[in-house]
Order: sequence, then C-alpha cells, then structure tokens
Amino acid sequence: MASEEELFASVDALLNEEPHLPPPAERARLREAAGITQARLATALKTTTQSVKNWENGRSEPKSPRLDAYQRLLNGWAAKYPAPGAAPPASVAATAPAASREPGASRVETADAPQAPAVPAAAPARPATPRPAATSRRPATKQAAQPAADPRFPHGPLAVLDGDGCAYGTGGIVLDCPATTVVELVEWTLRESGLGAPKLNRYGKDSDPLIVLTAAAAVKLGLPQRLEGHEQRRSLRLPEDHPVVKQVVKAKWRLTQRGFGPWARIYRKAQGRERQCVQLAILSWDALDERSWPGVSEMEPADVARVLGVYAQRVITPRGSTAVSGLELMTALRPPTRAVQDPETGNWVPGHNPGSLGTEPMDPAPPEATPEHPVVVDSGWKGGFLNEEAYQWVRDVSLLTDEECTLPYAVGLDLNTAFLAAAARLVVGLSAPDHFHTPTFNPKIPGSWLVDLSHVEVDPRLPSPFTPDGTRPTGPAWYQTHTVAYAQELGYNVQPLEAYLRRETGAYLDPWHDRLKTAYVDTLADLGVTKDLDDAEFLAAMERHKDADPAMAAVLAAIKATVKGGIGKLRERPQGKKYKEGERWPALQRPTWRPDIRAAVISKARINMHRKLRNMATMTGLYPLAVLSDCVVYPSPGDSPLDFLPYAASGKPQPGGFRLGPTPGLAKLEGVQSMLWAVDLMEQGHNPARHIKGGDAVLDEGE
Repeated sequence: MASEEELFASVDALLNEEPHLPPPAERARLREAAGITQARLATALKTTTQSVKNWENGRSEPKSPRLDAYQRLLNGWAAKYPAPGAAPPASVAATAPAASREPGASRVETADAPQAPAVPAAAPARPATPRPAATSRRPATKQAAQPAADPRFPHGPLAVLDGDGCAYGTGGIVLDCPATTVVELVEWTLRESGLGAPKLNRYGKDSDPLIVLTAAAAVKLGLPQRLEGHEQRRSLRLPEDHPVVKQVVKAKWRLTQRGFGPWARIYRKAQGRERQCVQLAILSWDALDERSWPGVSEMEPADVARVLGVYAQRVITPRGSTAVSGLELMTALRPPTRAVQDPETGNWVPGHNPGSLGTEPMDPAPPEATPEHPVVVDSGWKGGFLNEEAYQWVRDVSLLTDEECTLPYAVGLDLNTAFLAAAARLVVGLSAPDHFHTPTFNPKIPGSWLVDLSHVEVDPRLPSPFTPDGTRPTGPAWYQTHTVAYAQELGYNVQPLEAYLRRETGAYLDPWHDRLKTAYVDTLADLGVTKDLDDAEFLAAMERHKDADPAMAAVLAAIKATVKGGIGKLRERPQGKKYKEGERWPALQRPTWRPDIRAAVISKARINMHRKLRNMATMTGLYPLAVLSDCVVYPSPGDSPLDFLPYAASGKPQPGGFRLGPTPGLAKLEGVQSMLWAVDLMEQGHNPARHIKGGDAVLDEGE
C-alpha cells in the first residue's frame, strides 16, 4: 500500500489542475471542477476507477490512509472551487470527524438504496465515530426503483459486525455498535440499531434483524473463533454451560431448540405486536456455506453486508441456510393465519388464511412418506412409494450411431432454475389426503396414483418419462398427477388402481415462484445478462457474468440454492445417529413438511424436460447422450448450442425445444467437451452431464 507521503504528493499535484464542467454530486463536482478524470484520481490514490465511481455515487467510502488523502484533496478543491452561494460541501463534511454523531446516523445514501428518515433522536444512546465502508464493486446496470423504506427500520434488514465495533449495513451505512457481550448486542440491535424488515404479506410478520459476526467480532463477544466437534457441522452448537449461553439465560433471553450454533436466534416472548428477536449468523462457524454463498465468507464486512442486503431485499432476510430461507419464504408469502372476527364476541382472532398450509402439521399418505415415517412404520405399509426424482440417465452406448460418434463435440445445456419454472402455476393439495380405489384419472386433481405405465412406448434413445433413471416401468407404481397426465398426453389410456387425492387445492407456490423469479432475473441483469440480448450475445454475457461483479454473482448462487434447498426441505429426512425408525423427527412438526408438494414440483420439472427432449428429436433428429436433473448433453457439430438448436427461417427459436435465455426454464450453456470424452465416460458407466464443465471425471465422480 502506498505511504501517506506518496499519496499526499499525488493529490498536491492534482490541486494545481484547472477547473472543468461541474456535475450535480459534490464530490464529482469538485473533481470535475479541477478537471480531473476518475481514472486520474484513481491513479493518484492508488486505487481503481470503479472505487472512485463508488465514492462519487455514495456506494462506499475509502479507508485510511486513502480516506485522509481523499479528504485533504476534497478540502483543497472546496476552498479553491466553492459552489456559488453554497455552504461547505456536504461530501467533505461527511468525511470530517464528527464526535457528536449518533449510532446509526452515519448513513450514506446510495442510488440503489431507498431513502430513509434518520433514526429518531431518542433512540441512540452514545456518540459514534463515523466509519468508512470498505470498497465494493457494483454493476453499472441501472437498478430498479426500490420501495420506500419502512420508517421503523431506517437502516435496513441487517448489519455485519466487525471486531472494532463497526456494524456495516446495507447501502453503505456504518453504525457504531458499543456492545461487548452478546446480551448487549441483542439489546442494542432491538433498541438502537434501526434494523429489521417489513413483512412480505399483509398477514405476515416483520423480519427480525440479522447481525452477522465476523471472527473478530465473535471473539470480542466471548465466543470461540471456531465451533469444533465431531458431529455434522449443521448440528454443532455451544454447550449449555458455556459462559455466553449462561449470560443469555441469566438476562432472561431464550434460545431456540437449535441452541447457540452458526445461526442462533435469541428472543423473548413478544409483547403485544412487538417481537423481541434477533438472528445471529457467525461467519467463522460456517454460517454461510461456500456452495450457496461462494466467496462471501472471505469478503470484507461491507461487501458481506451488500451481498446479504441484496438477497434480503430481493428474497428474504436470511434465517439460516439457503434451504431454510427458501422454506421460510414460502410461509412469509403465504402466512398460515389472518385476523378474522369472532361472530359471537366481535373480537378479532387468528383464523385460517385461505391458500396457505395452515398451522398444524399434516401426515402424508403412506406412498408419499419416507420408509422411516411413523405412518409407514405404524401401519406396516408395504405398498410402495412415490419415486418422483430428477433425471439421472445415460443413453446405452450401443444406441449411438456412427454419425453421432463422428461429431466433434458434446455440448451441455442447463435449464435455469428448472424447479422454480416447474413451480409456476402449480396446483397442489392443501388438505389431508383421501384414499380412493379404482378412481377415474383426473389431471386437474393433485395427488398420488397407483397405475401401470409399463405399456407406454418411448424411443429407447430417450429416457422414460416415468422413472428417474430413465428405465421403462415393469408394472404398477405410484406416480404424481403430472406424470400420469403425461402418459395421457402421449396418447395412452391410464387406469389407476388406487389413489390418494386432496379435495382442497391451490397454487400455493405462486408468490414464492414470482418473487424468486424476479430476484433471479434482476440479479442476472445486474451481471449484464438481460432479456434484450440475442442468443449469441446471451452466451457471451453468460460466459463473463461471474467476473462482472463477484458480490452479485454470489447473490445469484444463493438465489439458485434457495430454490433447490427450499423444495428439498419439503421432505427433510431425520438427522443424527440417535434417530430410530418410526420416531417423529422435528421437521414433521412443520406444516411445510409436505413431500407431496416436493413430488409435484420434481414430477413437473422432469416431464417438462422430457417434453423438450421429445420435441428436439422431432424437430432436429438429435437425441441426448445423458441427462442429469436440469442438464442435458447433446452431440454437436460445433462447440456452441447455436450449432444444433432449432431456429426458424426468421432466425427466431422454434417453440417447444430448448431455448436460450435468462429466465427460469430457458437454457444456458453448461459446458463443452469432445465427443470422444463423452463416449469414454458413457462406456465407463459415468454420466457426462455431471462433468461437462470439465475436470477429471474419475476423480470427481464420487460414486
């Protein structure tokens, strides 16, 4: 890093430059008044042009010694080029020492953060020293207009606390947090921080504030830097006799049954409508899984706040893993209760919210359950189970033609958030299942059907649409409604032997789908992948989108993980070695433990994939080499999807097949390898779709 003397010498040279045209923002006005470009200023301050842009947009602040040099430069320019009839520049004053500032008041307004009123004067309890936010890269894409901030939560949904007492919030704000214990932190968060988020549905609840602790902050508060143990990471927690746990209990705060782990919730019983609950996430305890939040744990606190803040604004304030957040989002958008008036007393009381899953857990039908579920164990059920899972299929090598084998490339296509696309307008059961014998099949009724589909003929170069491994059924089996309806679509008669059907139905996942789809599309747009690109431009944009802005790329990964994890949580299996078959496990106490809804989503996604495979064969004569969930591999004459996807004479994609694009259900390039590579894997019994991105298939296979 450059020394202070070098930086001062650089800015002194800039002070001698001549003035230029002024822009509106004061920092930019002063720079332009001096005739200095952003690039030249970046060179003088030994930083990047993007950092200067961030400073002039209010998106971030420099750190010392760069902060001191930048402040000196602005003060010099302000004295040299004062605005006509104006007080000293606000931007300069904003970086000057201000011992009288209050906690939460060191707010930096940004172009993409909603303007919010200052914290009420009565809230702060002690002066704060304003802290600059760490530099973070932002996309040049114009942000969509945000809704007005809730005056109850002027500082956004969350903050990332560092070891020096800086609480980095969204939009570049930095709050001064005086807490030295976990109890003090909880009380500061609820009384002074101005953190939280409004409810997503009129009948729902506000989101509790989230405080993310860096390793230094955790140690400062008396917590261990790492949480060690021999159990699975997600089940690790502090022992009940740990000093911090004792402090929490002594102060009459409570912990949830999950205890004090990577995602700890500390609460007291609500007082009236006011909830008293704070969510903690501890970075050094692996709260942010690298698979769902790539690179975030290693970011600067301000950048962590930016990533989580965008996710909170577009999806939900995180309350655990992305899977937990995906499930919580369903409930937040479809609250189980609403206020209804008691006809006898006239009082308003909680009542069922139509379209929701209610407040009570519901046992599945035996074929929808898992083998260890009490409804199976207690009844001695032997009638089989639904097997609605995603594809894992590889074409028999003997069915490859010489023409296919001589093609040079194997190209993988991946469907964007295929489960999310399947959730759109999906009608699911809302009531308990009823048992029927020899019912007439109705494709509009969600449920599970025992039916023989072994007579349905499918081209052997395609997977069977009825089984995850693509093999042809050999007799009666349980299927979800979408699977049976597809057999009818193919022209075959279906005669169910039994069924478990639900009388009350609804598109429960619609608001969940709509919110996540918007989040996915908006985040891709921030990374330069927009709907107006043609197919060649789209492929080029996707190739570089992860490098455009690592923070937004992490948000995108988290959104995708939220979709898959949320659907997976609908059938969460028992955890831990102590579990015994037939016992009820904690997940069964949730109304959202609904394996039938999970089966409906996966069934529809698999059928959507097969329909595209069949249409591609009809339109192009091409057949897939392999399918893995939402990824399909095709032989190709070129190294791009443009070389084999079907297009009309007008240049537009043919409907019905795979189409490129940035929205859920459309496709993107997953990877390209040689055809010889793909055939070699197939001969070894491996799935090319699993490894089409590259790498050593034998080492990566893990089977």
